[in-house]
Amino acid sequence: MKAKVQVFLKPGVLDVQGKAVEAALHGLGWADVSGVRVGRTIEFDVSETDPAKAEAEVKAMCDKLLANTVIESYAINFG
Repeated sequence: MKAKVQVFLKPGVLDVQGKAVEAALHGLGWADVSGVRVGRTIEFDVSETDPAKAEAEVKAMCDKLLANTVIESYAINFG
């Protein structure tokens, strides 16, 4: 089963990289762009075939390693 985890900073946490991208976009002429946030996507295969068990397994991976849950949120998708 293919898992896709999207990790992003929680609202209210300063996204320095997002601000840099926003400034660069403004510099290139896209002045109407605002609120840029940068995250990351992690894709991998899990051998678990039961969807509920696979989701629980990936959630545990996120909580322990893939996301810093103090400042980051994550979303899990399978497909």
